[in-house]
Amino acid sequence: MSKNNNGRDVIKTVNAAVSEFHARQEELIPILMKVSQELGYVPNDALEQISEVMHIPQSRVYSVASFYHMISTKPTGRHVIKFCESAPCHVAGGKAVWDALLEELQIKPGETSPDGKWTLKTTSCLGVCAVGPVMLVDDDIYGNINPDQVHDILERYE
Repeated sequence: MSKNNNGRDVIKTVNAAVSEFHARQEELIPILMKVSQELGYVPNDALEQISEVMHIPQSRVYSVASFYHMISTKPTGRHVIKFCESAPCHVAGGKAVWDALLEELQIKPGETSPDGKWTLKTTSCLGVCAVGPVMLVDDDIYGNINPDQVHDILERYE
């Protein structure tokens, strides 16, 4: 049985997700999201397994997986940061917060830190424009942030 880099059983994870959603083709997105959540990303062998079990061409499975930003086809860090780059956040000081984030992490958008702790992503909107600038760390949302808060926020995930 194949395992991802976290040691989790890919086939078992895929089969559980497919079973949970009753192997319905219209449930491909939730299945991919579940696998991504369980494994940290959707590796190639999971894409192959989903294709085989659901009788969907692998190209379609990959196309769907790579289209949605909430599904990752590359390994991610233990903590994923999503930074809002929309106009309201930018106007509210997002550029300065972004620069502080880049300085603190020393990685570029879309990259994972060498120690595997952080993955940095940008997003067009997190839906909380009234409290911009905004970033999401895993499932925790931080609003009205300023550059001086970045270090302390990230330190909470030590």
